[in-house]
Amino acid sequence: MNIGEIARRSGVARSTVSYALSGKRPVSEETRRRIQAVIDELDYRPNATARALKEGRTRTLGLVIPPAGGRLTSMQLDFVASVVEAAGRVDLDVLLSPSGADHGDSFDRLISGRRVDGVILMELRLTDPRITRLEQAGTPFVTIGRSNNPDRTWWVDLDYATLVSRCVHHLADLGHTHIALMNRSPELMSAGYGPATRAHEGFHDAVRSRGLTGTESCCPDEAPAGEECTSRLLTEHPQTTAIVTINEAALPGVQRALERAGLEVPAQFSVVGVAGRQWAEEFRPQLTAADVPSLEIGATAVDLLTARIAEPEAAARHRLFAPPISLRGSSGPVPGR
Repeated sequence: MNIGEIARRSGVARSTVSYALSGKRPVSEETRRRIQAVIDELDYRPNATARALKEGRTRTLGLVIPPAGGRLTSMQLDFVASVVEAAGRVDLDVLLSPSGADHGDSFDRLISGRRVDGVILMELRLTDPRITRLEQAGTPFVTIGRSNNPDRTWWVDLDYATLVSRCVHHLADLGHTHIALMNRSPELMSAGYGPATRAHEGFHDAVRSRGLTGTESCCPDEAPAGEECTSRLLTEHPQTTAIVTINEAALPGVQRALERAGLEVPAQFSVVGVAGRQWAEEFRPQLTAADVPSLEIGATAVDLLTARIAEPEAAARHRLFAPPISLRGSSGPVPGR
């Protein structure tokens, strides 16, 4: 039995039931009695997570996003939306806070001011000082992404190494022997950004295992950069017949560069990757890709964090997503095969 059923039987909104249970907002005595009668009839008992959150001081989760100086990608925005939606379903607020660069004060205020009951970190580095700061402060936290010491922390992540490797194997099965990886920006690579580093590892491991020739370029997260990187790739490595990418924001530029070069997709050139469904479906023809399950990842992060708040001494929990490659129209046999 859940809050939704109690609300239905009481003839009130879910939020009203939540307010009656938590005391976060006032509820009329008559409404409270009606809700309590249904609770008694159903023998409803809030679970451990609900009880722990009820005892919290803020009923607010912190979501640490990339600094405002750089534009959020579509995938990052999807993560933000999914966290906010999942938190709302359990009557929690979300406080957004940038971190990094010139925004260290914002992160410190979030923690030292005890403005939230727990924190979700996005855009994780393999060695991330924010983790150390949260551990020192004793603040419950969950990361979207994982560090180079993942066993001791709570996290949810996308298995970029496996997904990029699957993309390479898919292209190799189609006869492609010269494949390029379009990764994220040079700055993210040098900072030890988890997805970029693991995509690099998965790509080169798969290339070696299949005896292929692989090249890699790091590209800023924008369409003009994607166009420039693709044009340079075609000039410097004309034998390349396929691109694997995790840089969804660069995809429109990749398409423009291929069209300008007179290369038809997939008859003369294939493009595959890891991307949000929206980006994959806007590519022409639609992109063969592992669709990033943003909603599930964001919701899982909220579930893990509420569980950690409820059970602060529990062993660390993890969830690694590896969605299948959705075969669409952008990949085909190597030209001439």
